[in-house]
Amino acid sequence: MHTINAPLAAAVVSVDVSQGQTVSEGQLIATLESMKMQTAILAPTAGIISALTVALGETVQAGQRLATLTAGAGQETLAQTPAEILDTVDVNAKSPLAHIYQQHSNTLDHHRQEAVAKRHSKGYRSARENLQDLCDENSFVEYGQLAVAAQRGRKSLDALRSETAADGVITGLATINHSLFGPVASQVAVVINDYTVLAGTQGYFHHKKIDRILEQAKRHSLPVIMYTEGGGGRPGDTDVKTQIAGLDVSSFARWAALSGQVPLVAVNNGYCFAGNAALFGCADIRIATQQSWIGMAGPAMIEGGGLGSYKPTDIGPIDVQAKNGVVSLVADNEAQATALAKQVLGYFQGDHRQWQCAQQADLRDLMPADRRYVYDIRKIIQHLADSDSWLELSKQYGRAIATGFVRIEGKAMGLIANDCRVLGGAIDAEAADKAARFITLCNNFSIPLLSLCDTPGFMVGPDSEEQGAATRMAQLFIAGAKLTTPLVTIFLRKGYGLGAMAMAGGSFHQPIYSAAWPMGEFGGMGLEGAVRLGFKKELAAEKDQQAKDALFSKLLAEMYQRGQASEAAAHLEIDAVIDPADTRSVVIRALNTAIS
Repeated sequence: MHTINAPLAAAVVSVDVSQGQTVSEGQLIATLESMKMQTAILAPTAGIISALTVALGETVQAGQRLATLTAGAGQETLAQTPAEILDTVDVNAKSPLAHIYQQHSNTLDHHRQEAVAKRHSKGYRSARENLQDLCDENSFVEYGQLAVAAQRGRKSLDALRSETAADGVITGLATINHSLFGPVASQVAVVINDYTVLAGTQGYFHHKKIDRILEQAKRHSLPVIMYTEGGGGRPGDTDVKTQIAGLDVSSFARWAALSGQVPLVAVNNGYCFAGNAALFGCADIRIATQQSWIGMAGPAMIEGGGLGSYKPTDIGPIDVQAKNGVVSLVADNEAQATALAKQVLGYFQGDHRQWQCAQQADLRDLMPADRRYVYDIRKIIQHLADSDSWLELSKQYGRAIATGFVRIEGKAMGLIANDCRVLGGAIDAEAADKAARFITLCNNFSIPLLSLCDTPGFMVGPDSEEQGAATRMAQLFIAGAKLTTPLVTIFLRKGYGLGAMAMAGGSFHQPIYSAAWPMGEFGGMGLEGAVRLGFKKELAAEKDQQAKDALFSKLLAEMYQRGQASEAAAHLEIDAVIDPADTRSVVIRALNTAIS
């Protein structure tokens, strides 16, 4: 026997059972109303209403008996799943849960089939397809999904929900690479601009959503991955009445302020103009597909400035932006771009427990016996590093130095290396710029550095000076002087002049360990130039060309003997001369000592 009492003083606004009726657990018995709020009185268990002591319209007091229930005779009900609830709920019946589910559903691809089909017709993916591919399964927590463009003054709310889902940008928190790095290191903030909404333009709520998620990234020190496709600022947000030019926007400053604080990775496919390009350019790692066009202004702005009429595909195509260093990594399509974003993020997230590498004894044969012959530095890098771990950045820019990430025994590190096939390995202004920025990036996030040096020094001559060599090359010394992350320098062959010093962080004793392969050679400048300059009078005194050539060869051989790696080590300019096959173990032991 169960007595059902009133929980509060109230008026009876409905009686939903009769005496003798069989009821189920949770079935509505009556409804009370107090202070304009209604309280449902439910059956505590299945049974029969053996007494009903209240009538419609009465006023009852707290604790007053409403009914008596004899337990056991009714049907028990089973809890429904959310899906079952939604299947039985009539949205038009104003169910709040069903209404919210419907609004959320309207932002997804299956309710935006025309827009998604248009993307697919170009060979592109939707923003949510990229999101699904990027994040670990079921890890994404979305912010601001129900936002629409600030255009209620010109369109109906239903139209805005249909045409401006999420106000053109998906933002939230997720994990990426959880299986590799665990739950803490894999936490990431995500921003994906949606070109299907008003050409990916940046509107009022669009910016507020970005600001909100960037604030979370700052507060919790989270890396950010941003897909930047879009056409810049949006002039059509008519609901905004408190701005004139729309320049009181904090998104750009918030994004830029995160530089050096958390890793910023930008991914682009398609058109990326004006404000979207500014966001792309601020990122530490900038990935773009072959179908990318990136520019600080789109066609309309260029024409409006009286600078001519151009098609969107004339502005910042990928072949231009890869060669000038704007793009760090070029991908075939969005799928590869997303895979690259996950891979590059991993170098900031931590080390791998499992790894493989090539036979290290082979390194002894990858360097030509003749010191004048070039070789492929990338073969050496790939042989030295863990298998498939070398990820080169900005390959087409500053080609005299290769920069990128590798792993050795699973440990993530940055790598810089001279390429003797470009300018003989001499460091020009572009290469210096690229290497300095990369060194700074690694230093900002405590990623150890490995430098493979083989350079005759800085590039010289009038053409070099026209490129601003003095200040741009000096950036390498500034970056090296600020290093707090450990640096190991291995001299593969040539280590000459200021260029070699710059490859070692500014001084041969700046690295925690500096070593040379046996074919290493050192000097204040290239040997040939040093002989011609240092023995100018002696060479000029020889009138016979054959004798002059013989003297030059003799002096060059003597200077080479004095500059051999063993002599540099004997004079303590470097720490050691090592077997090339031992390079991995030397590097990892030095770094482990420095980091422990």
